[in-house]
Amino acid sequence: MARRPTIKDIARRAGVSESAVSFALNDRPGVSRDTRARIRRVAEELGWQANSAARALSGERSGAVGLVLARPAHTLGVESFFLQLVSGIQEVLSAARTALLFQVVEDVDAECAVYRRWWAERRVDGVLVVDPRTGDPRPALLAELGLPAVTIGEPGPPAGPSAVPGASVPGPSAVPGASVPGPSTGAGAGASPVSSVRADDAGAMAQVLEHLHGLGHRRIVHIAGLPGLAHTVRRMESLRAEAERRGLGPDHVRSVVTDYSDAEGAAATRRVLAEPRPPTALVYDNDVMAVAGSAVAAELGIPVPHRLSIVAWDDSALCRVTHPRLTALVRDTAGFGRLAAEELLSLLAGGPAGVRESERPRLEPRESTAPAPAHTDS
Repeated sequence: MARRPTIKDIARRAGVSESAVSFALNDRPGVSRDTRARIRRVAEELGWQANSAARALSGERSGAVGLVLARPAHTLGVESFFLQLVSGIQEVLSAARTALLFQVVEDVDAECAVYRRWWAERRVDGVLVVDPRTGDPRPALLAELGLPAVTIGEPGPPAGPSAVPGASVPGPSAVPGASVPGPSTGAGAGASPVSSVRADDAGAMAQVLEHLHGLGHRRIVHIAGLPGLAHTVRRMESLRAEAERRGLGPDHVRSVVTDYSDAEGAAATRRVLAEPRPPTALVYDNDVMAVAGSAVAAELGIPVPHRLSIVAWDDSALCRVTHPRLTALVRDTAGFGRLAAEELLSLLAGGPAGVRESERPRLEPRESTAPAPAHTDS
């Protein structure tokens, strides 16, 4: 294995002292512009990289940010959302020559332990936090540790006076991509900033129910994701509020929770379609579960959309190649990731904490939704 080049190697090749190399590579005064350029050129030729542990000990940045995912590992390989999110994050970080340190853990307690270890070892300069939870302990912990953070997927803006209960409607200042003052972290003075980028899950669910109700559907089941996630709760609450506004109670419209996997999505589909009064429409919290549900319907001889309409929360290639093509919520997930990464880099540059709005999803009707079957019980 080739030996890693050192400052001494650079000094020998460039014909300068080791202190001159240190000054040049750390942007400190003490060398001329031409000497600095020569030293950096030699360092690049030798493939030299700064030692992250040494930089941490000297108080310099690590040049990396962290992302910890506390979800069942078996659900990650089939869900396109995180692949698109990370691609957007990586696009911004790569341009800024910042590395992404990624780790999957079992639960939030393990995630918090990773943050403490990263802080103690100075492994990252800040973190991106996904899957906000009800009663989430992570923002306060990160503020206490002094790790700048951006939470991805906070609730959308508060509903206005004329808004539908449970739905989130942007106010005049809620411009996508704009930053507004962030919430207090609850930590003491001097705590590190915690920003957020947020998505209007409630408004998106309102679009879905408006579409299905307009098609005459009165028995609708939402095949939801993990129950402890804040966005799952928001979607369920919005579904309930929109149903109540239309005079539909929990015996007509309801949610059932899963782990986001195709297996649980298929199992939940079988259960609800076997009921004495099965739903005429199903709304799935991701594309994988929607495709699995469509396959179950085909296996049971239930034609889509003539007897059962299907909506997927996240659009993807799966939704567009499945037959029939699935009606889905279209959103720029990679753009969501870019927005989060940009906000974190802003914090690391000394910018204020804030809240940034992602673009609201739009429903794309396709062949998997149609008017409710005639002569069905309401």
